[in-house]
Amino acid sequence: MQLNLSRRGAVRLLTLSAVLSSALLQGCDSVPSVIKIGVAQPLTGNLSALGQDLLNGVNLAVEELNKEGFKVKGKPVTFEVVAVDDRANADTGKEVAQQLVDAGVVAVIGHLNSGVSIAAAPIYAAKGIPQLAISTNPKFTELGLDTTFRLVANDKLQAKAIGSYSASQFSGTKFALLDDGTPYGKDLAAGAGAQLKAAKKEVVLQQSFDDKTTKFDELAAKIKETGVEVVVSTLNDFQIVALLDALKAISYTNIKVLGGDTIKTTLMLKGAGVANGLFATSPILEAREFTAGGAFLDKYRAKYKIEPAYAGHYTYDAMYVISAAIRRAESAKPQDITTTLKKIDGYAPVTGSMKWDAQGEQRYGVIGVYSANGGLWESQMRSDNW
Repeated sequence: MQLNLSRRGAVRLLTLSAVLSSALLQGCDSVPSVIKIGVAQPLTGNLSALGQDLLNGVNLAVEELNKEGFKVKGKPVTFEVVAVDDRANADTGKEVAQQLVDAGVVAVIGHLNSGVSIAAAPIYAAKGIPQLAISTNPKFTELGLDTTFRLVANDKLQAKAIGSYSASQFSGTKFALLDDGTPYGKDLAAGAGAQLKAAKKEVVLQQSFDDKTTKFDELAAKIKETGVEVVVSTLNDFQIVALLDALKAISYTNIKVLGGDTIKTTLMLKGAGVANGLFATSPILEAREFTAGGAFLDKYRAKYKIEPAYAGHYTYDAMYVISAAIRRAESAKPQDITTTLKKIDGYAPVTGSMKWDAQGEQRYGVIGVYSANGGLWESQMRSDNW
């Protein structure tokens, strides 16, 4: 059918079309009134205290941002946390990652475990959703995805710290090297082993477990039989507690234990005093080590009535950096947030700032060494190069 229009009618039609097109474009570019942030951590099981601490940090930041009246392009918006339990399991991690994507989150703070972060990363990347992880395995950023961002230093630096510190600070020459069978644990232990070999330290016992084993009577006997003086381990905190109990039962505790960051927890402090020395390397610096850490700890304790268990101050900061990226991009689209995070030197209220290189590695990452003393993890030294 042919439509005959007068000149005036044609002009009116064109004007109406332009108005409608403009409205549609504005609708596409508009910032939603509720912006969803995903948090994926182990909220049940042996690592639940760590996962809950990471979630607590995000929730605390979101509560503050919402209370202050966060705005994007002058429009008030509210942040909403969508939390899922990855159970420290890679397959579950992929399932919950898809749940977060389907829920419409624009960024994800997760996961704790490297194996889970690596498995879930392609799912977030497929939708351009930035993933900010506390995981330390180098393979996470080596996936080559634009959306992966690490919050702390990686295990290449941590392995150097383990080898350097144990070689220079411990007088023992016979070492045991233990790992929990996860990508995090196995790769970090391998890196540490290479450092120990370079330092001419003898690894007389090397063994891999899964990340749930707590029966260590046989291992304790082997440690005693081989005359191990230093245990270097990437086992979890509850596993080292169980191992120390087994060593205590056979009266062989005159050893030093040096673990990775998964033992630098409040639970692990229960093992202080059993061995001759309990140490941990970690890319997670204590909140109290930062100038603004005291204020964060006061707020955290007031809200949750407990001490922080792990790295809640890093996820707290991550949420603030995400909010800054959204404000700077003037957009809540995942791709825009990712692009801005690549360029931003974000203000982090506790740790100071967060900035990433082209691969997604944290430029301000360091590794600290801590000793368990008097119910606290006391800093011994830290470095960004070792």
